[in-house]
Amino acid sequence: MSMKPTWDIFCAVVDNYGDIGVTWRLARQLAAEHDLPVRLWVDDLCTFAQLCPGASAAAAQQWHSGVEIRHWAPEWPGAEPADVVIEAFACELPQDYVQRMGTSGRRILWLNLEYLSAEEWVSGCHGLPSPQAGGLEKFFFFPGFSATTGGLIRERGLVAERRAFQADAAAQRCFLDSLGVSRLPDAQLISLFAYENAAVADWLDALASGAGLVQVLVPEGRVLPDVARWLGGSPLQPGSCHQRGALQLQVLRFMTQAQYDRLLWCCDFNAVRGEESFIRAQWAGRPLVWHIYPQEEAAHWDKLRAFFERYACSLDDASRSALWGFWQAWNAGEGAGKAWWEMRRHCDALRQLSERWTDEQVTNGDLAGKLVSFYADWL
Repeated sequence: MSMKPTWDIFCAVVDNYGDIGVTWRLARQLAAEHDLPVRLWVDDLCTFAQLCPGASAAAAQQWHSGVEIRHWAPEWPGAEPADVVIEAFACELPQDYVQRMGTSGRRILWLNLEYLSAEEWVSGCHGLPSPQAGGLEKFFFFPGFSATTGGLIRERGLVAERRAFQADAAAQRCFLDSLGVSRLPDAQLISLFAYENAAVADWLDALASGAGLVQVLVPEGRVLPDVARWLGGSPLQPGSCHQRGALQLQVLRFMTQAQYDRLLWCCDFNAVRGEESFIRAQWAGRPLVWHIYPQEEAAHWDKLRAFFERYACSLDDASRSALWGFWQAWNAGEGAGKAWWEMRRHCDALRQLSERWTDEQVTNGDLAGKLVSFYADWL
């Protein structure tokens, strides 16, 4: 019987929980659903331990969810290269490791797992080789939103599990109770996860002055100081709850990935950021706004627009214009209050779009499955 190929995933934590969030999900899925030996190298175990309760921030080697976690220390401990090596988000592999890949005498698949983008050029670059020193070859692997890309991270049965949860009011109530949240009758439930964002104050003003009750749940993160300023300046702590007009705001403690998924599933609208929470909000089947990570020379606007045009192409003109108006205001940092009310007029169309988009993305395959298939084809 042939041995299963070993997999090494390297993650340098550079953007809060985004990079480690994606790689930790991927490592778990490769181990759980494809029964593969996976080793995840992480340079920041403190951040990893936040996502993985029970993990040690000090252990050089530990196992969780069937995955071997190794500390990628500044002093490289040395290791025999795996059969498949994933360099996540252009982090540079240790030089000693690369040299060992070249002298191993084995065929080793080296993949650069890129950042997510909906831009047209991604399909053309996905899977292309890049010759490296020592006769090695590295392939570009692009997650994406079409069948000709690497797809999105999606665990087996995720969509069915989400839909069953959303159809079960008691399960939702029980989950929210576990977070210390009591859902207000007839209130719109919204999650807020963003980078620092000047649009927050105007948006909260609009929610507070509206006719219907709104409940905003804010997980710990970088947007909290903006919310605190709007409330009057005092630092916000997990569990704190604040009422202003029609709006109730509650700060939530840091959550595991499974808890965060369920939070998104409970909400009527989700404000998300970066890549990890952005992908998970798409699987939630609910309307969303994406706070994209700002880049130099405003390059992020091209990425935002490319995704939006793909995502919203099936909407009628009025709904698409209203949704883009809010996304634009949210990312520009001004005009979010007025744009919110305009967008809210199209909530039924946006809800239907969210489910259509989920079904479309399922047909594109999932990231872990496509990585495994790529390796098999390469062999």
